[in-house]
This record gives sequence, structure tokens and C-alpha cells, in this order.
Amino acid sequence: MRGGLCYNYSMGIREKAYAKINLTLDITGVQNGFHMLDSLVCTVDIFDLVKITKRKDGLVSIIMKGQGTEFLPPENNNAYKAATAYTRAFGVGGADITVYKNIPVGAGLGGSSTDAAAVLRGMAKLYGKGGYGELKTLADGLGSDTGYLVKGGFARLKGRGEIVENLNISGGLRFVLLVPDGGVSTAECYALSDGFPKENARSQAALNALLIGDGAALGNNLGNALYRSAAALNADVAEAYSQLKEFAPLGVNMTGSGSGVYALCESAEMCAYIRSRYRGKFAIYELKTVNPKF
Repeated sequence: MRGGLCYNYSMGIREKAYAKINLTLDITGVQNGFHMLDSLVCTVDIFDLVKITKRKDGLVSIIMKGQGTEFLPPENNNAYKAATAYTRAFGVGGADITVYKNIPVGAGLGGSSTDAAAVLRGMAKLYGKGGYGELKTLADGLGSDTGYLVKGGFARLKGRGEIVENLNISGGLRFVLLVPDGGVSTAECYALSDGFPKENARSQAALNALLIGDGAALGNNLGNALYRSAAALNADVAEAYSQLKEFAPLGVNMTGSGSGVYALCESAEMCAYIRSRYRGKFAIYELKTVNPKF
């Protein structure tokens, strides 16, 4: 029972797993070998579709379709891990899962994390067990963005990403995203970032701009402490950044540890203009923010 309505999920459900974009990513220190973060994030309207149906034997099966994920082994699959963790935590009958991938892989958009979060939401609906706090606890054990993506929307993340401050932002944002091939190793990117001078923190100034709806100030305060290390690992990241800067948007930034680079645009018309004029080699997407309902 949710929101006073009763749902029949006996035939299975479908969950949209929305991608995320980092508006800022500050590194505030290192604790116990892990980088501590302060990051503004938002979910955007590109998503994977996750289909979940009940089993009775306590087992989990998963099929991946699209974006070259068909042969991803279960032990490396966060959606599979999420379903297994939920099944064990709540003692339920398991699930058959199909993930239809649409989010570009290796682009810093949180694809595997949001799939896992969608599985947890879907399992909770199927079995009627697990509120937000319980699901977030399970999600935090699966990846730094996963707990946030149980709800999504605008948020500020701290620590390893498990400290989530959900933000009530009324306005929306629009982006044009370029996705270079090859991706960037997250582990290598973080390790290499230690060798670069520390970036000035951007998150508080960006949040102030976001709260008052000042797009120009937000654009000026976009930032990612991993950008220089990602560009050193994949030269296409710097090329994508340079190509978007030529259009003079409100701001340009990299999401996550790359390889995705985006322009923050003042309007849908500006997004359409960039997409229509872009002649580079990278895949291009128009995106806007979305606030999913938990």
C-alpha cells in the first residue's frame, strides 16, 4: 500500500532507473583509504528499464540487454547483487530480472548504481517489505551513488556518497552531453587525482546558485576534482570539454569520473542548437533533470 492506493504486482513490475549527473565533485580528504566527497548531483531523463518478476525458490536470475552488457557476469553486476541482498535481508522468494540498458556505460552517469537502486525499489513493491531507510542501507553496501539513487532528484552527497541531503529544487536544468568512447577507470582516476593540486571547492557556491535559480552563477561554479586525472587517462575527455566550450553555454563539466562531459544550457532551444550544430565524433544527448517519486 503506497499513497493510499493498492497495487497488484503479481505479474511483475517495471522500474525506470534514471541516470545522474554531478554538478560538482569536490574531494575533501582521504579516510581509511577512501576519498571523501562533497558533490551536488541530480537525476536526468535518460534511463534503463528494469523488469522484475517474483520467484518462489529464493534464487535470482538476471538478463542484460543493450550497451554491450549481455555477457556481464553476475558477480560483477550490481543489479544482481541488489536483488540477492534484498532476498537475503527480507527472506523472500527471489526474482527474475531483465535490465534493458540505455544509459551509456562508463560515462560517469551511475548506470550500474541506478540499476541496483531500481531493483531494490522494485523488490520492495513486489514483496511489500522495506522502507526507504532499509533500502538505502542495502544500497549503501553496493556502491557510493546507490543509496542516493534509491530516491534520486537533486541532492548533496558527502562522505563516500552515503551521506545524502535531499534538496527541494523547484526549477529544472537542461544539458547537452557528449560521451567519448573508452570510458575512464574510476579507481585509476581517483588514484591519479592525488597527484594533482587540490581544486577549489565548488559545491557550496553551486548550491547557493541552484537555490536561487541563478543559472549563470551555477554555470560558473560547476566543477569536478577528477577532471584533470580523467583527461590524462582519456584524451577524448579534454577534447569533448573543448568542443562544448566553443558553444559558450552557461558552463561545461565532467560527470563522475568520466568519460561523459556536458554543457549546462539556459534553454531547450540552446540544447537543440548545440545538438544540431555539433559535428564531432562523440555520441551526443539532450538531457533534462527529473525528480522521481519514491
